[in-house]
Order: sequence, then structure tokens, then C-alpha cells
Amino acid sequence: MAQKEATVAELTKNFEDSTAVLLTEYRGLTVAELKELRNAIRQDAEYAVVKNTLSKIAANNAGITSMDEDLKGPSAIAFVHGDPVTVAKGLRAFAKAHPLLVIKGGYFDGSPLSAEEVNKLADLESREVLLAKLAGAMKASMTKAAFVFNALPSKAVRTVDALREKQESAA
Repeated sequence: MAQKEATVAELTKNFEDSTAVLLTEYRGLTVAELKELRNAIRQDAEYAVVKNTLSKIAANNAGITSMDEDLKGPSAIAFVHGDPVTVAKGLRAFAKAHPLLVIKGGYFDGSPLSAEEVNKLADLESREVLLAKLAGAMKASMTKAAFVFNALPSKAVRTVDALREKQESAA
């Protein structure tokens, strides 16, 4: 009993500390394949095979009540501590190579995710790529603004110069 309580406490902490939680069904995968999957997503997530009843209790303790439907059958949970997009991509790639792995759904940013939504998450670009694109767009906008602000004074100088030349030629 004490071991189950400790497991629930650890799972609750994992649910609370995760940026996202992705659920899979691993029925039929070998231990070697599960190890390969863990290694593939290790940098951004912790992948754990846990009892559904303990997972449900821990999820409810963490304020996540929408996972009961997905926690049926042999379930494993990816507790995402890094970029959820990267982990979703890793799970999807592994599922393509190993069709026995089924993505069941998840929980991200306070909302439950269906399996289809996890796949849409995997279609997004990583956080780093999106930040780089944003920085590039901001730099381009600032460069355009600099040209505009630089053009205004030089245009004014050319106008004053033209007026001066016109007055000198009229005189």
C-alpha cells in the first residue's frame, strides 16, 4: 500500500511538472523497442509504463480529470518536460516505424488532446524554429523602419538644397 501511495505521489508530481502529457498504447512492443522509444524522446520527456488506476488517481490529484477515457488498456505516458512539439514528432515517427505503438491522446496547456490533435501538434515547427522566424520577421521590420527614418531627413535635406539652388538661380 505504501509503495502504491509513493507511486501515486511521484506520478502526481510528474503530471504537475510536465508542460504536456501524451498517452500511448504499447501493446505488442518488445522491451528493446520501448527502450528505443525512451531514448528517442529522452531529452524532452520521461516515458513511463504505469498502472491505469494509479495514473487516474495521480491525474485527478494534479487537476487533470479528462484522461480517464484514454487510460484503458496497456498505457504508457510521456511526461513532457521540454518542447511538446518535439516529443509529439518523436512519438509519431516511432509509431510510423512501429505500428504497434498507438498514440491515444494527451493533455496540453490545460486542455485534453485527442490522438488527431497530438498529430497536429507534431505537424507544428519546434519552438526554436518559430522563435527564429519571429526574430527574422522583427529584424526585417526594424530594417525597413530604419530605411524609412533615414529617408525622411535625407529627403528634407535634398528639398532644402533644391530650394536653395532655385533661389540662387533666380537671383
